[in-house]
Amino acid sequence: MPLTEIAAKNAKPRAQAYKLSDAEGLFLLVQPNGAKLWRLKYRFGGKEKLLSFGAYPGVGMAAARDKRTAAKALLAEGIDPMKNKAALTPDGGEAFRVVAERWHENRKSALDPAHAARVWSRLERDVFPFLGTKPMQEITPPDVLEMVRKIEARGALDISRRAKQGVGQVFQFAIACGLAASDPTAHLRGALKPRPRVKHMSRIPLSEVPTLLEKLEAYQAEGERRSLITRDAVMFALLTWVRTKELRFAVKSEFEDLDGKQPIWRIPAHRMKMGREHLVPLSVQAVAIAKRMIEETEGEFLFPGSMPKKPISENTMIYALYRLGYHTRQTVHGFRGLASTWANEQLVEVGKPVMWIRKYHEDWVELQLAHSESNEVRGAYNAAEYLAPRRRMMQDWADHLGGGKVVNISKGRRRAA
Repeated sequence: MPLTEIAAKNAKPRAQAYKLSDAEGLFLLVQPNGAKLWRLKYRFGGKEKLLSFGAYPGVGMAAARDKRTAAKALLAEGIDPMKNKAALTPDGGEAFRVVAERWHENRKSALDPAHAARVWSRLERDVFPFLGTKPMQEITPPDVLEMVRKIEARGALDISRRAKQGVGQVFQFAIACGLAASDPTAHLRGALKPRPRVKHMSRIPLSEVPTLLEKLEAYQAEGERRSLITRDAVMFALLTWVRTKELRFAVKSEFEDLDGKQPIWRIPAHRMKMGREHLVPLSVQAVAIAKRMIEETEGEFLFPGSMPKKPISENTMIYALYRLGYHTRQTVHGFRGLASTWANEQLVEVGKPVMWIRKYHEDWVELQLAHSESNEVRGAYNAAEYLAPRRRMMQDWADHLGGGKVVNISKGRRRAA
């Protein structure tokens, strides 16, 4: 007797998996975890085989019977349906890519558009060529691992992890929709290549920063004018926590509201490692440097180099630190580590009995450093997220460094900000 829709819908899990037969070898396998999986038992080449059609109710009864009919037609032609699964699902209804499209469409409205585009681009580039046409139920942990190994082979270990994470999220969506019974990525823990140890850029202890600032203020090199530009560029890097490339190619038109209450440096996406626009709230001290550079230098770059229409070079800034006695001890990029250490160590006293909590939330620090998304939640943040608390944090940092003082480039003496 053929299986009925009511029987399939009302089937409850038991301690052991059991079958609900339909006809002509088709049956519904009810798993102890509640998953209901369509299977077709058939013989080919004298051997008994088992073909998967997907999970109920994602694959309805009519669809499962259509697949059985298609499989029988292939057998009649002497073709093993196990080797021709695409012919059973011509519309790709259960293919990984089709389910991934539904998953992405379901969630992208909650994501920053640029981040959503990056997630989809990663799937198209690294996942779909290996898994895109495979039926969800047929994708195994070794299949996913093979895809991961291809990415690891080109040295992209972070990308390989994100690709695995993306596959896992598609499967979690599919399980919730009844399109899959399990997540194959859950079995890959420990199988991925470990990330190499991070080599942190050289940086001095925070206790030595006052001495560095004193030396920086007195910096002299290849001419007073060039020395002052170099000095302000290094100081601006320390004040803003940006990467060296982001600072060197800073363009004057990127700075907004310098005379207002919410001065911002808007760094375009193409210059950011994370691939999206970055907003840097500017402290009073940073604004003073930016305004001075805009008013007193020629060309589009905020910190011009010695050659016309060229930005300050990376070597100019690092060599300045070398001349100050910080060779192998402090790099310009290492200022980011100094700032992060300071921010993460700041505590405030709350409540009774007394408790100590972090003054600056870790997400404010990570967003200010413009780190690539470490998970899907942080990756969804808009560029302007936490702008107000980040502005307070950056002003606190600048005040900590200089006590409200800035350097006057035109005369080389200190004045109150």
